Amino acid sequence: MNKGPALIIFQKNLVLGKVKTRLAQTIGDDLALEVYEKLVELTQKEAEQVQLERLIYFSDFLPEETPKPGFSCCLQMGADLGERMSNAFAEVFEKGFSPILIIGTDCPLISCEVIEDALDQLGQVDLVIGPAEDGGYYLLGIRTFFSEIFKTITWSSDQVLPQTLEIARKQKLNVGLLPELFDIDHEEDLNRFINLKPEYEYLFRNSSGRL
Repeated sequence: MNKGPALIIFQKNLVLGKVKTRLAQTIGDDLALEVYEKLVELTQKEAEQVQLERLIYFSDFLPEETPKPGFSCCLQMGADLGERMSNAFAEVFEKGFSPILIIGTDCPLISCEVIEDALDQLGQVDLVIGPAEDGGYYLLGIRTFFSEIFKTITWSSDQVLPQTLEIARKQKLNVGLLPELFDIDHEEDLNRFINLKPEYEYLFRNSSGRL
């Protein structure tokens, strides 16, 4: 029996010096951690507005504090990002959910509308992708399990999206695309987001007024 749609959220554990390392090169580890905490909050806030199962897959360990109500707590398993995503999808499909989406916590413009658009498209296509400006993707969704789309990918490069699309073509999968968005990896990305969404400026300012 199909239990309905599910959303996997890949999230790094909130450990100083282990998150937003490229951003930390210019703003420091402490503020980078604060920024990442806010990105997590924004992501979860949007996910809460969609009717589906929500599973947070942590990068390194299960936190002592349980996630907020409405979110399950899981652990990523695998040697690289592709294997970790593939294992997470397999696990959630095995639990009886379909379709299944996966997102990270680096895209500040992810919204409930984008997530719902992905679910709608999966009524017609095999695979839906949210392209990121850096050549990767911020969302991927499938109706049935295709482990091939996580293999032979050059992760953390601008080839992630084109390589994924090429695999989908070879597998004869119908692909739907979402609007292109950007991740916050550098200080200019953070400033760009604040310029686009000034109502969130207060979230990303420390006591010194930086950013």
